[in-house]
Amino acid sequence: MSYKKAYLALTEVFTRLYRYQHLAQIAGWDQHTMMPDRGSEARTAAMAELGVLMHRTITDPLLKTSLAEAEQEDLSDMERANLREMRRRWQRANLLPSTLVEAQTLAGMRCEHAWRDQRQANDWNGFLANFREVVRLSREEGVLLAEHTGSSPYDALMNKYEPGMQSTEIERIFGDVKAWLPSLITQVRERQAGETVLQPQGPFATEAQRALGLDVMRRIGFDFDAGRLDVSVHPFCGGVSEDVRITTRYSEDDFTQSLMGIIHETGHARYEQNLPRAWAHLPVGQARSMGIHESQSLSFEMQLGRHPGFLNSIAPLLRQHLGGAHPAFESANLVRFYSRVEPGFIRIDADELCYPAHVILRFEIERALINSEIEADDIPALWDEKMQAYLGIDTRGNYKNGCLQDMHWSDGTFGYFPSYTLGAMYAAQYFASMRRVYPQLDDEIAAGNFSHVFAWLNEHIWSQASRWETAELVRRATGETLNPGHFRAHLEARYLA
Repeated sequence: MSYKKAYLALTEVFTRLYRYQHLAQIAGWDQHTMMPDRGSEARTAAMAELGVLMHRTITDPLLKTSLAEAEQEDLSDMERANLREMRRRWQRANLLPSTLVEAQTLAGMRCEHAWRDQRQANDWNGFLANFREVVRLSREEGVLLAEHTGSSPYDALMNKYEPGMQSTEIERIFGDVKAWLPSLITQVRERQAGETVLQPQGPFATEAQRALGLDVMRRIGFDFDAGRLDVSVHPFCGGVSEDVRITTRYSEDDFTQSLMGIIHETGHARYEQNLPRAWAHLPVGQARSMGIHESQSLSFEMQLGRHPGFLNSIAPLLRQHLGGAHPAFESANLVRFYSRVEPGFIRIDADELCYPAHVILRFEIERALINSEIEADDIPALWDEKMQAYLGIDTRGNYKNGCLQDMHWSDGTFGYFPSYTLGAMYAAQYFASMRRVYPQLDDEIAAGNFSHVFAWLNEHIWSQASRWETAELVRRATGETLNPGHFRAHLEARYLA
């Protein structure tokens, strides 16, 4: 095996990093779900220490030699792809000093922990005290990375989540959406104005909602031997492929946010649980990008979860756990209920048509913020202006349901938001491709048979992990690179047909 000596040495290092990341993910899950408040300071210090350890591991000077030598070795195609991904991570890490990595971890965890109470208290000024430091450090990171790539600081941060994507391309895609989305929303709302939709009436006990969620998770293939469901302030999917942790949040007045949140996070989880296990500890065996990750959650939540056939198939579960024989849980009403278009404050509760407007708003603000075109203090006014322009909603003074609603900015996750709408576009493209391969797909979904959906995703996305760059992965899966036209066609077919 000496002919792969350098490559094998690299796999040992990246396996060690994966194990560190495993611990970091579980500690992060605990922080969001179970950790008592007084544990925050110690946990923050421990996570910062772990972050420095991981950074020192990947910036070891010996890796530069190993990467160069491995390029000359006789590697398989999969090993070459793994080497490409190793180099990508190594290059990025070596542009950042460990002092910055530590400072970002400390600032982000402090800001996020305080955000939980500040959001509930509608306390924007209190949030700013910590947030300004998060922004300063994120800008510093963006500048260091941009000096190497020749991009803007925001593009450099976005490439953590969407390798190879540029904000000019995002702006072009989102600009097209902004041109047709408002009129489509208006047209659909006018069409729906005469519909009678019964609102399911609570209260819905949290335990009943949890039991419903667990049953739906089983139906869509979640592996409970390799994951679990818990509660957090903001729903998320974390952990590693062998141990996936998803969360939701419950309101006894409204079961809909927990149910669709669970379906969304189960999409993330099934991607993780079905990545190639033999490669899971190495970069090539891990998720391709966050746009691809979000395409899995939105394949589950939007393409499948709001499909009339799917809603028909789970209607008996809703009646069993929540509503008895109440007509609000009849299939036809559920379809009208889950396809209702109505602009609202909250991104994660938004309907399928309004959701892109929430993402575009955040993209435009965070890009300007990281590129130093605006300051943190300017966010509320911009938020109010864009919410009014894009969705006709007044958020003045309502920070809780406005610019404090997401946790992403509190911990420095700048550049992530475009992934959500990219994911919705990829998901629409996947299902267009599925329907070409399986012409009876919609009938199968209506019959409660999702096997072809999962088989297609497994063959084309899950099993491929990071073997291919994103554009090539999508081209191999669907026959073309990202084509936003599929997203518009899907929305028009579902809401106007």
